[in-house]
Amino acid sequence: MEAFLLSTGIVTLAEMGDKTQLLALVLAARFKRPWPIVWGILVATLLNHAIAGAAGAWVMAAMGPDVMRWVLGVSFIAMALWMLIPDKLDDEDAVPRRQMGVFFVTVWAFFLAEMGDKTQIATVALGAQYEPLYAVVLGTTFGMMLANAPVVFFGDKLTRRVPIKLVHTIAALIFAALGVLTLLGVGKSFIG
Repeated sequence: MEAFLLSTGIVTLAEMGDKTQLLALVLAARFKRPWPIVWGILVATLLNHAIAGAAGAWVMAAMGPDVMRWVLGVSFIAMALWMLIPDKLDDEDAVPRRQMGVFFVTVWAFFLAEMGDKTQIATVALGAQYEPLYAVVLGTTFGMMLANAPVVFFGDKLTRRVPIKLVHTIAALIFAALGVLTLLGVGKSFIG
């Protein structure tokens, strides 16, 4: 349960103001069909985070716990710094046109937008550190849905009321604390 809850919390906070949240807003404004967009986000996130979590678990097995503790600790601290850099959607035209249908457009756009994103990197790190892997993948996916589904339905009204800078600062503090604790070998961890 710890892996699920921690993964959910970290990704929900990390996703606030993230480019994929902005992508959800763009898709909702463009297509005005919330349910196919929400289902597309779910499918894309499950696929992306399952691959990322598996990569993290594989890296953990390949490197061993001693090396991995340092890699994860530094990665979490780097994530803390990255959280303080605001995201923006690079180009609204990067969203594919309607020809594929709203659901497939969303799956495609979200899967690609998550490549190398903060939440994907966090999923790799969480997949390396926590077991069972399915709890990490379900937690990170649930975190994405908590952050993105309301944007699809309530859009602009919601994003204007949430203090994104405060949310990013809180997420950065959590990532920094996880990094320091991991480096110190403190807490329940499957490393070392």
